[in-house]
Amino acid sequence: MRRSLNTALCLSLVVGCGGDQAVRSAALGTPGLRAALFDTILARTARREAFSAPKNQALGFDPLRDMAALRDAVIAARTEEELFHALSRVSNARRDRHLDVALVPGGLTLPTSYGVPVAGGEDPAPPPQAPIRVLPDFATDAPAYFVADVAPGAGSDAPAPGDRILAVNGQAIDAWEAAVAPHVRHSSRAGLRWKIAEILPQRTGLLPSSMQGDVLRLETERPDGTRRAHALAYQQTGELVWTGGGEPRYPGFQLERSTGTYDLYLPDEDRPVVLLRWHGFRETLVPDVDSLVAIGARSGRLDHALIIDATRSRGGSLGPYALQRLQSRPFRTTFGNLRLSDVIAPFIEERTLAFQRRQVTDNGVPETIDDGTWLIDWLRHDVEPALARGEAWSNDVPFKVAHAPRDAAGVLQPAPVHFRGPLVVLSGPHGGSHLDQFVSIIVDNDLGHVVGMPAGGYSNTWEWEEVLTFPGTAQPVVRFMWSIGHTIRPNGQVLEGNPAQVDELLPVTRENFALYYDLLLERALAHFATLGHPAGRGLTTGPVRR
Repeated sequence: MRRSLNTALCLSLVVGCGGDQAVRSAALGTPGLRAALFDTILARTARREAFSAPKNQALGFDPLRDMAALRDAVIAARTEEELFHALSRVSNARRDRHLDVALVPGGLTLPTSYGVPVAGGEDPAPPPQAPIRVLPDFATDAPAYFVADVAPGAGSDAPAPGDRILAVNGQAIDAWEAAVAPHVRHSSRAGLRWKIAEILPQRTGLLPSSMQGDVLRLETERPDGTRRAHALAYQQTGELVWTGGGEPRYPGFQLERSTGTYDLYLPDEDRPVVLLRWHGFRETLVPDVDSLVAIGARSGRLDHALIIDATRSRGGSLGPYALQRLQSRPFRTTFGNLRLSDVIAPFIEERTLAFQRRQVTDNGVPETIDDGTWLIDWLRHDVEPALARGEAWSNDVPFKVAHAPRDAAGVLQPAPVHFRGPLVVLSGPHGGSHLDQFVSIIVDNDLGHVVGMPAGGYSNTWEWEEVLTFPGTAQPVVRFMWSIGHTIRPNGQVLEGNPAQVDELLPVTRENFALYYDLLLERALAHFATLGHPAGRGLTTGPVRR
């Protein structure tokens, strides 16, 4: 969803005099330049950002106020690292998982940049990691994390799966979470805790080096109450092998086929159910879903119950295309709009150029079912006139005009050939974006039964990004982003920070993580039993054991 004002700018703005030390000094700027930079960021945010009232209310914050409170931290930065993290905190004060701060050529540098985005580049290199994986304990609202997996060969000093984490690098877990949270992009409390758990064992440039050491020091508590101290060496992630603790597993199902969009699992026994481990809404979604329907038709499985495990899914585009083929009811899709500001005219020109080049994509993922004509028609005939009239927002249209034209009601019909059995979706806070839209369409249209936890709670139409320079200079600092439009759920609510709630809440906890996917599957099959579908044969229709 990222849209750049001028990608070439990022590649050409390099300070070319005085050597590395001069570059670093120029990138840090002076207190006066940093003050002017901060004021520029705040002013641009005030006029561009598509703020989400439901999120602001749910999390109890005012984004502009919280950003303004960080002005002194930006001005007082003494090193490039301090300035980078101050600007990251400014960005994260908006509580938006989509919006990061990236390094640019000639701009700020970091002692370690593992995990830090680079503008115009590929995904950041994965950070070194201690030989453990961590999950949040959602049994409590208090800061609570535990070890979920330990890599073989971690040594006798390693904690064991299920051990509660009491302290990190000498800080009690509640104080450590409070210190880390401003550096972690998130749009919901559950999403924040999930990402904090992910970062905890890593040595990442997303956190100040002062918060990390050469080893990860933990204090843990075993289920019997025994406390232990650990000093865990960081390793390259490619060197670590995991046992799979807390990861998706499907007892009673066997892998039949893998694609970029899903893995297809079929039951060992004669039970009419199909299970998909959903990877994301990426480049090959359309052919992957078409092939799934063809397989279902050939094998007589279109009336089978369907379970979609989206707990580890990424985002992307074209989820409604999948839903037209994975269930049998008409549904209202998500809608979207744009906040009208100084970036909308160049945004329209950029989208128009992409249309002319037949490249209407989001990071390579197709954004529309058609060639983009519906999208350009909306931008030229609705958005541009509204911008000229000085209006604050565009009209709401079917999301990105991807599946229907701008004047459509947004109700989509099932494809001629589609799965006809009942649908259960397994959801969790690991992912969001288009996944959040997918789940909201299912929940708001009552297309299926959702079990687990709400998705990460982040979605918008588009972002806008720019390379920031110190005002009045050509000195680059970082690349900064703004969210410039809302996703509107089928129920009419803004989606950002407002994920669809699940039908059966089953949080991940320290007590259930080892059998979490067994429990999710059990809930799914028991739901089919309540419907009288043979996929639930032999399963209770009453309360499910935990």
